[in-house]
Parts: sequence; C-alpha cells; structure tokens
Amino acid sequence: MESFDYDFFVIGGGSGGVRASRMAAQAGARVAVAEGSDLGGTCVNVGCIPKKLYSYAAHYHDAFEEARGFGWSVGEATLDWSLLKTNRAKEISRLNGIYHSLITNAGATLLTGWAELAGPNTVRMDDGKTYTAKHILIATGGWPVVPDFPGREHVITSNEIFDVPQFPKRLVVVGAGYIACEFASIFNGLGAQVHIVIRRDRILRGFDEEICAFTAKEMEKAGVHFHFETKVDGIDKAGDVLSVKLNDGTTLQADQVLYATGRAPNVQKLNLESAGVQVNHNGAIQIDENYKTSAPSIYALGDVTDRIQLTPVALGEAMVLVDHLFGKGVRRMSYEFIPTAIFTHPNVGTVGYSEHEAREKYGEVTIYRSEFRPLKHTLSGSTARMMMKLIVDKKSDRVVGLHMAGDDAGEIVQGFAVAVRMGATKADFDATIGIHPTAAEEFVTMRG
Repeated sequence: MESFDYDFFVIGGGSGGVRASRMAAQAGARVAVAEGSDLGGTCVNVGCIPKKLYSYAAHYHDAFEEARGFGWSVGEATLDWSLLKTNRAKEISRLNGIYHSLITNAGATLLTGWAELAGPNTVRMDDGKTYTAKHILIATGGWPVVPDFPGREHVITSNEIFDVPQFPKRLVVVGAGYIACEFASIFNGLGAQVHIVIRRDRILRGFDEEICAFTAKEMEKAGVHFHFETKVDGIDKAGDVLSVKLNDGTTLQADQVLYATGRAPNVQKLNLESAGVQVNHNGAIQIDENYKTSAPSIYALGDVTDRIQLTPVALGEAMVLVDHLFGKGVRRMSYEFIPTAIFTHPNVGTVGYSEHEAREKYGEVTIYRSEFRPLKHTLSGSTARMMMKLIVDKKSDRVVGLHMAGDDAGEIVQGFAVAVRMGATKADFDATIGIHPTAAEEFVTMRG
C-alpha cells in the first residue's frame, strides 16, 4: 500500500481550510495545513469581520444625532481614524491567534508559507520542501479584480481600504455589488463624501429588485451620491488628489478610489496543471457534488470554486467533505434557502428567492410587503424607513422568499431563515404571535 506523509493536506488557512483541517484531525487523520499569510483568510482579515466592525463605527455618527430626540445632550463628536484602525487590528490579531490554536490543538500541523501542487499527491512549499498526501484540499479563496484602464495604479481594493493612512474625506467607489455598496455606506457614515459609480441602472444584482431599489433610495437619502449607467474613463493624480473622469463628462475629485468590481478565484500560483486540475472560464476550480476536482485525489471548496461566496457556505462544505473522506459520509449541503446579509445602511437581510426568481420557478406567487418608519425614529428625528417583503408560492402557500431592508436585518432574518428552510407556510406565519413592539413582528402580521 502506498505510503504518504499526510492523509489530508490543506492549501489555504481561511475559514473553509481551517474548519476542514481541524475536523479531519479530530477524526484521526494526519493533517497539514499551509498558509503564507494571516490565518482566517478574507473573512477574518479583510472581509466580514473588519467590515462589520467599521459598520458599527459608522452607525455612531447618526446615533449621536438621534440621541437628542431622547433627551440626551451630546457634545461635538469626532472620528479618530488611527484609533479605529488600531483597535480593529488588535481584534483581528486576536482572531488570528484563535485560528492558530484551533489548528494546532486539534493535532494538525501548521506550515507557514505558500504551497503549490507538484503532482496529484504532492505539495511543494515555497522553501522547496515537498510533502505527499492521500487527499489534498484547495481552499485558497478569492482575490479582488481590477480591470485595466488609464490610472489603474491609483486605485485600491477592499484589501487595502481598512488601513489607508489618512481618512479619505472624499471617496469614489466603483461597483454595484454588496462590497461596493457596503463600503459606500460605511464611509458615508464615518463622515466621508461618497460617490458610487455604477455601470448598470441598479445596485445589488441578484437580490430582490424592490428591496435593492429601496436600499439605494435610503442610501441616497443618507448622503451617498449615485452615478448610474456610468463608467470610469480614467484617473489622473496631482499631488494627493485623484481626478476620476467619468464617461458622461463628469470629473470627481477624490482622496481615494475604491474598486469593488468583482473577485476571482485565487488559483494563479497553485500550479494546477501539474496535477491535471481543471478550471472553468473564469478560473474557478471545477468540482463534482463531492467537491472532487478532475484529479481524483484533489478537492476544492469555498470561494476558489466560485459557487456561493459566503463564509458559512465554505464552513458547511468543509464539514461535508471531511465527513465524506473520514466520517460516515452522511452529511449533505443544500444550496437552497441560504440566508445572507448585506451591511449597507440600511442593512439588508434575505433568504430564499427574489420575486423575479420565484415567478420563474413557481409561476403564481403572492407578494406581501410593508414599508414603515420604525418606532425608534418617531423620536430620533431620522427619516430612515424599513421595508419587509414575503414571497409566497400560491399553490403550496409556502414562504419561498423573505427579504428585509432596515436596522438589524441580518439578525432578524437569521431566525426566520430556519422557518423558511423548514418549509413554513404563510398560514404558519399568520398563526405565529408577534413580539410587540418590534420591527420583526411585521413578518407575522402582514396580511395585504
């Protein structure tokens, strides 16, 4: 029988890679995981966690103003950008340490450095050492992509935005996806003048159109400037000032330009061809239903496969794969009714199908919607509003889409996601007593 250094070698120490290595080691496998950067991947270091921390920071600007309506006298508030960055870095460093402990305490070997394939069962580290493994997992995530255009060298991506030396008082964001919209909201809330340049006529393609339109309207009301159906022709730099030339003749002055126009699978330095691992047209590693690549000994999961780019999805895939390789093989992963949140201001929470998708899949659907001013803002003075929406399959009465734009949307939708995933009907929602007074109760009181 062929002998290997390891049963399972994981390339990539992000969320999916760490979970897979830890669970495999706990199952008794001999495991190694290679990572050349900080542990935790995009989510911990330059994604979900720091983004949510900055989103919290951004909300305080409005909170100080709104407090007056509740009788509080608040003095002048200023943002200490350096302190925010320092405190964020401390928290990320703490999480890096936790990930390190999760790997080593489980009994896996952590190799610091970059790894590439050197065959179907061999991995080569950047120090020249090679290791063999019965199974190899690629979990290297994704990376921001910036198109070629005049002045490309002057822009930053979501990787750099958290640590720019000076707070950008004028920020231009290019893109229409959740990353672009989140950072536009965050820096607007922190006090920057924000312009967002979008080549299409809407934001957040792939999400429910009505919720997206409402979110854009609320963002604009909060101060974000939208440039729809517009492209950047080029960027010039004079001193510290960037001049962003748009194709409609407008020129925007900025301190920073953030490009959030997409992410690509991080496969460039993996030497995939050495093992015969195939990729599709956009570089994503092709896998079957068991996460196996075209090389039978090599697997891939998470953003590098470009299925659904969400940390919990990568975690779930890791659990399924480890069970398949080292467990009973009974665990399954469903990609239907996966909840998600967008940390724009207002937040967006969603689970299930958009109205357009539901009409295509189910035919006749019934739409329930509610838009209102939250109780909090009857005293705060804010004009912010909320929107909630239910999409019901008319034939079965099942709720197949649940969407919300408003404060704490992610927190609220997570709970309802359980009901939607289990097949709750509109009658089940109607029979559920609401918690009063809350915004969430609107989901069980919508009748029209």
